[in-house]
Amino acid sequence: MAIDMNRTTTIALPGQVSSEIWQKTQESSAVMGLARRIALPGLGVTIPVITGDPEAAWVGETDKKPVKRGTLATKQMTPYTLAVIVPFSNQFRRDLPALYDALVQRLPNALGKKFDQTVFGGVTAPGSNFDTLKGCTAQEIGTDAYKGLVAADADVAAHDGILSGWVLSPQGKAVLLNAVDGNKRPLFINSVAEGAVPMILGARATYSKGAYIADSTAAKKNVVGFGGDWTQAVYGTVEGVQISISDQATLEDGSSTINLFQQNMFAVRAEIEVGFRCDTTVFNKLTVTGT
Repeated sequence: MAIDMNRTTTIALPGQVSSEIWQKTQESSAVMGLARRIALPGLGVTIPVITGDPEAAWVGETDKKPVKRGTLATKQMTPYTLAVIVPFSNQFRRDLPALYDALVQRLPNALGKKFDQTVFGGVTAPGSNFDTLKGCTAQEIGTDAYKGLVAADADVAAHDGILSGWVLSPQGKAVLLNAVDGNKRPLFINSVAEGAVPMILGARATYSKGAYIADSTAAKKNVVGFGGDWTQAVYGTVEGVQISISDQATLEDGSSTINLFQQNMFAVRAEIEVGFRCDTTVFNKLTVTGT
């Protein structure tokens, strides 16, 4: 994918940098790793959603075969722009391998984390055609982790879903690592050497910092993870990551201003157009009551 260069910028990066950043963005996002990906046209796309399955029936040899239609609804997926700008000092001009490594490490994490945070409801959705899990059913796992996880699995099943994956924040991981049985043996790992929970109730567990949402209300119901039927979730991108480089711009960084030319710096901008849709009824969030 091409890299847009400012006319006065003398940085030349490998042509594959955009594709590698995009690949690592998908790897760093738990949602992108679990949900189904589709191609997303620039003007958006209408997605059919199955709201009821056809039902088969037993019939005799000469009986009429039943006609059962499934029910369908539609959702509109709209692309929204997710972007980040990272400034660098000019010393990276003299060390292109270091610049390449910095881009591949820093940009995917920024994009993937923000996408996850948005899907999980930690930040406001970019528009009405972007679904979030902010309002899905909550299950408390702080007092009895096993009971809460089973309740989440049962709730997903009650809404005609099959729980296929979990996403835990580091805080949620700690809750499960601390869960023990009556003999003080860990419930969710075989030994302390594992250090992570690979499976929960037969479904794969992944991890994302974006799955933690602190509750600022008096209830202190902090969200530490999510579980759901990820076959009912889909994301789409118009293209991969678009990369632009400039050493002439002025950046607003909070209350401070960075003049790239004056301060011998340059900046790299990465952006993607992405959308997300799902059936929120087949997802549960995991909470822990804080202090």
